[in-house]
Amino acid sequence: MTYIDTHAHIYSKKFQHDLHETMEEIKDAGVERIYMPNIDLESIPQMLQIEKDYPGLCIPMMGLHPCDVKEGWESVLEEMEPWFEKRKFAAVGEIGTDLYWDKTLFEAQKQALRVQIRWAKKFNLPIVLHCRDSIDETIVLVSQEFEAGLTGVFHCFTGDLAQAEKIIEMGFYLGIGGVATFKNGGLDKVIPHLSLDNLVLETDAPYLAPVPYRGKRNTPAYLPEIAQKVADFLEIPLKEVAESTRLNALKLFQEYEPELSKYG
Repeated sequence: MTYIDTHAHIYSKKFQHDLHETMEEIKDAGVERIYMPNIDLESIPQMLQIEKDYPGLCIPMMGLHPCDVKEGWESVLEEMEPWFEKRKFAAVGEIGTDLYWDKTLFEAQKQALRVQIRWAKKFNLPIVLHCRDSIDETIVLVSQEFEAGLTGVFHCFTGDLAQAEKIIEMGFYLGIGGVATFKNGGLDKVIPHLSLDNLVLETDAPYLAPVPYRGKRNTPAYLPEIAQKVADFLEIPLKEVAESTRLNALKLFQEYEPELSKYG
């Protein structure tokens, strides 16, 4: 069985001391692709270096994380947008909103999200959405910007069934990660009512490690633990989860083929 991790920060400094060993563990676990969400301008060089070092395995996105939308964010986006003219990226991400850490910048986050959604429409790319404590607000904003062809994934989905149905109705996927394995994560009340057609798997490594690794550094090598939990919830074979979510990921990212360039 092979898996695709649709969201992992494998370029994080938390992997710098044992990256090669970690990559071997990831391959041994059957993970064939890792989609890397960008965070800010500073994360770009390391992300692209990881792509170069592990071609075909690590695939980059481009975007500004909502928690990095700060004073001067407009100039950051002006510097970031030309990257889409230089080379191929799998998605515009990680973008979105976050009401967990700081509510004072919410209006700026919304403006930045609108700009980046318009990038996605301009360059015909999916969007990868962060929405911590702001699922409803993000659904509304995306629906306001929605046009035919716009798609993406609500990363680290932790919402209820009604929210899941609204997201699916827009043609977006739900990113299922380690929270699915948490005793009080709440997804046990949602996933059994969903179709595999609407799900992709992710780890959000190095964060949110699944049980039995909760509290430790997360890695895409733990993706099978998440897949098994989804299989348990749906009462279907693990192989079916692996195959379906893999195909969903390839569809989501338009069967992206790694394309190194002189800029990468």
